[in-house]
Amino acid sequence: MLIHPQINPIALQLGPIAVHWYGITYLAAFGLFMFLGSRRLRHAPYAGMTGAQAWAYKDVEDILFLGVLGVVLGGRIGYCLFYKPGYYAAHPLEIFAVWQGGMSFHGGMLGVIASMVWYAHSRGRPFWQVADFVAPCVPTGLAAGRVGNFINGELWGRLADPDLPWGMVFRGAGDLPRHPSQVYQFLMEGILLFVLLWWYAQRPPKQGQVAGAFLLGYGVFRFVAEFFREPDAFLGLLSLGMSMGQWLCIPMILAGAGLLWWKGRVPVANEIDPPAASGAHGKLSK
Repeated sequence: MLIHPQINPIALQLGPIAVHWYGITYLAAFGLFMFLGSRRLRHAPYAGMTGAQAWAYKDVEDILFLGVLGVVLGGRIGYCLFYKPGYYAAHPLEIFAVWQGGMSFHGGMLGVIASMVWYAHSRGRPFWQVADFVAPCVPTGLAAGRVGNFINGELWGRLADPDLPWGMVFRGAGDLPRHPSQVYQFLMEGILLFVLLWWYAQRPPKQGQVAGAFLLGYGVFRFVAEFFREPDAFLGLLSLGMSMGQWLCIPMILAGAGLLWWKGRVPVANEIDPPAASGAHGKLSK
């Protein structure tokens, strides 16, 4: 049986300014996205595009900028709607109290999708081309976030068999060993999903299939991980003994499988990208 190390959530204190480990993991996630995005530019079909449709490093920067907005806004709004709709309907001003915590991955994902729709429209690019570019660059950021969860000793797992070698006691969760579900999610939704998507994206598959593989892969891995993660105390387990996270993963799994099937039926001749809309390749303002 292991004991959670109870790491100080503040990594660096400079007078009144406190730098939290969780903030550092977010910066690591953004840095990894930029690094992987620059490598993604070398993959087909992005490396072979010319003219108005050509991809450049500036596109990676713009996508990250919009994606961060989508994660923050979508993650917060999604949490309020999916997990505590009644509470925030009665206390609407607390929606803006982000320092109290409360972010939803599924809401953040919807926010990122909205940002990609806007970006694709503004640049005259096919949406699925943009989604396929982004998808393999996301899992390492998710892995970084799970590291932050583990450092903070939050989102711990369900009770584990006392004989489980890596069972861990978390402060605030009692004296019994639990599954370190943050580590499970780091390995499955982060590292394993990244390896599979990065390999799959270099085939290259038909347009839209990398995005479909992300939806399917994350949905399956998160669904499995939820069997070991302690459900939210204010919700518990819902219908069929499943958590809210599992219920939110079901549409992802269905959408991912459907997208892979649908795009797999599209003839290659129909995948030629349409020309960029006139004036749509302008710079984004930050």
